[in-house]
Amino acid sequence: MRTVRLSDAIAEQIEVLISARGLKAGDRLPAERQLALELKVSRSSLREAIQQLASKGRLTSRTGGGNYVQEPPRGWSQNALVDPLSRLFASDPAYRFDVLEIRHALEGAAAYHATLRATDEDKARISDCFETLISLQGSDDSMALAKADAAFHLSIADASHNLVLIEVMKGLFDLLKANISQNLEKLYVIPKVTEPLSSQHRELRDAILAGDGERARRAAHVHIDFVHSSLKSIDEDEARLARSFYQGSVRG
Repeated sequence: MRTVRLSDAIAEQIEVLISARGLKAGDRLPAERQLALELKVSRSSLREAIQQLASKGRLTSRTGGGNYVQEPPRGWSQNALVDPLSRLFASDPAYRFDVLEIRHALEGAAAYHATLRATDEDKARISDCFETLISLQGSDDSMALAKADAAFHLSIADASHNLVLIEVMKGLFDLLKANISQNLEKLYVIPKVTEPLSSQHRELRDAILAGDGERARRAAHVHIDFVHSSLKSIDEDEARLARSFYQGSVRG
C-alpha cells in the first residue's frame, strides 16, 4: 500500500480549498497562520506543502506578501479524486479494468435515471452525441473517437440530473478519456468488434429515448461487459504471441 506523505495530503487539501472557494490566478491564499488553523496542521507541514505546490507552478510566494494562486500549468489536474487515479493508471495500464468496473456501476445508474428525468433537450443532445460518434467510426483519429465516445456517455450522465453522479462523472472525465482512448486503439481496429459497439451504443440511446429504465441499465451493463471481455481477450492473444515469439527466439 502506498504511504501518503503528510505534505502531499495537505497539498491536496489546499487544492480542494482553492476549488471550493473559486480562487483564480492572482488570488491570495489565507495567511499561513489562519490556513494552518483551518486545515488543522502545523505551520511547518503547511509550508512544506506550499513549497511543493510552488515547485509545480501551482502557487507563487511573495516575500512578506503571502501565497498566491497561479494559472495551472498545462496538463495539471485540479481534481483531488482524479489525480491519484491518474497516477495509478499511468503506472499500470491494467488499471483500465478497474475503471471499467467503476463505469459499470456509474453508467448503469446514469442510464436508468436518464430514462426518468431526461428532458427533450437532453434527449436531443444524447442523439447528437450518438450521431457524432457513429460518423467518426472508421476514422484514424483515436483521440477524436475517444472524445466522441466520452461525450456520448457523459451526455447520459447529464440527463440523469443527479448532481452527485454528474460531478463524479465529470471529475473522472480526463481519466475516462484516457481509458476510452486506450481501449479504442485496440477495439475499433477489429471489424468483428466495431459493429457490436455501434449496436450497443444504439441500444443504449434507444432505451433512454423510449424511457425504459431497466432496458437502459441493462444496455449500459452489456456494453461495459463487452468492452471488458474484449480487452481481456485481446490481452490474452497478445500474451500468447509474446510467449510464442520468446520461445521461438530461445530455440533459434
